[in-house]
Amino acid sequence: MNTDEGKLTGSAYGRVATRPAEASTPPVLEVVPGDITQWSGDAVVVNLFEGVAAPGGATGAVDRAMGGELSELIAAGDVTGRAGHVTVLWSRGRLAAKRVIVVGLGSREGFDAEGARRASAAALRRANDLGARDVATIAHGAGIGGLAPLDAARATLEGAGLASYDFRGWKSSAGESRRKVATVTLLESDAGKLPPFEEAARWARAALRGAYLARDLVNTPANVATPEFLAETARTLAGSNLTVSAEDQDWAAAQGMGALLAVAKGSVNPLRFIVMEHGAAASGAPTIVLVGKGVTFDTGGFSLKTRDGMVPMKGDMAGAAAVIGTMAAVAELDLPVRVVGLCPCVENMADAEAYRPSDVLVARGGTSIEVISTDAEGRLALADALSYAATFEPTAVVDIATLTGSSIVALGAGVSASLFANDDALAARVEAASGSTGERVWRMPLFDEYRKTIESQVADMKNSGGARGGVGTAAVFLERFVNYPWAHIDMAGLELVDKAGPRHYLQPGASGYGVRLLLELVRSWGT
Repeated sequence: MNTDEGKLTGSAYGRVATRPAEASTPPVLEVVPGDITQWSGDAVVVNLFEGVAAPGGATGAVDRAMGGELSELIAAGDVTGRAGHVTVLWSRGRLAAKRVIVVGLGSREGFDAEGARRASAAALRRANDLGARDVATIAHGAGIGGLAPLDAARATLEGAGLASYDFRGWKSSAGESRRKVATVTLLESDAGKLPPFEEAARWARAALRGAYLARDLVNTPANVATPEFLAETARTLAGSNLTVSAEDQDWAAAQGMGALLAVAKGSVNPLRFIVMEHGAAASGAPTIVLVGKGVTFDTGGFSLKTRDGMVPMKGDMAGAAAVIGTMAAVAELDLPVRVVGLCPCVENMADAEAYRPSDVLVARGGTSIEVISTDAEGRLALADALSYAATFEPTAVVDIATLTGSSIVALGAGVSASLFANDDALAARVEAASGSTGERVWRMPLFDEYRKTIESQVADMKNSGGARGGVGTAAVFLERFVNYPWAHIDMAGLELVDKAGPRHYLQPGASGYGVRLLLELVRSWGT
């Protein structure tokens, strides 16, 4: 994100700071061959599975160097290996590092990359609390945990980096930053594991920068993060591996995007339709289109939200933030896939020109839509974007959006996104990416009954099923605008979190959900 500290601007909302003082940046990630007992820094991180009485591997080496102190604590029940439990020991000169952080991995049965990610995050959060600047860690699960070295290393570095995120926003310079860790070093004594560890670090660096960018965008308030702000942020990412354009209202009108234009009518902030493309010249490569909902603030329009329901609506552009962050990472990794990111960005407000319930809109391609609720605006913006996606002759299209509160009702707040797909192979790819990254999806049906709820007497369809609608109704609405393999990820309730819970890599605020999921999904076509 660009920085422009102290700049002020006049707008319909009065004088406001245009952006945070600085963008959030991940810690430096390094891979170093060596003995963990000889590494000199603020803290080293080792691990322990639940039920292990005699630690082995790097943890055992640390225990021996410290005269069996860790074994004594295990025997006394002070160190249990319970998932996420952290113990700090002072080395007192027995190791080159000042401290040892022992993190529990939980049960060895069923241990996976998400377990490694959470354990690494728990350890790094404690390191931050201790004021550590330089931290070294082993790859959690790469030994008796059974994870492939690359997967263990990637999850360890991702967890550490995600846990170090700290959005400063407009806090005064006198305020203390939570972030302390500047460098995370992955140590490995086995030279054979270094190549996959280096690849894991390369991947983690890109994924973290993308996730940090998405988090910053969602955390930025709507008086700053307008459609133009998202477009400006995307433009700064343009380079040899990524082309970026941000189209305006006239372009949308020429494209016949009546649904998107209707949503934009009530706001003083004009729409922007962001197009990002990587690998356009890749001959024979699959073409994957990612579409992100970019409603920068959602009042509900004339179907006005409640006072409390409106508060988190700066996060209604989290789908677009995820796509922008993913495209940044795709370009950095230079994946051998043609990837297109489309972000229809609008603000849903209510004024004399705003669209109304009962209006009829004509979307791109000629489909007419009767408006039942102006608070079902995201699907209108996505409809035109999904129609436009066909122009790229895609192998597959995946859209991601904070689309319906019904997804939260169906799956629970902060638990999982709803996944809909018209293609089983594509759905399986998304589910596999979800399993690898820990960004959950759960496949839902596209029943005919949902389609009945949006039948209209005056148009081809309604934009909402009203009280009879739900998460499935929104999905079948979008399905009308696709003629290619397509998946829809409804991430409602996952864009903002109040607390991390067992996912220690999250902090209150934006989660960055979707970046690592989409990046892993794209990777599946490039291997």
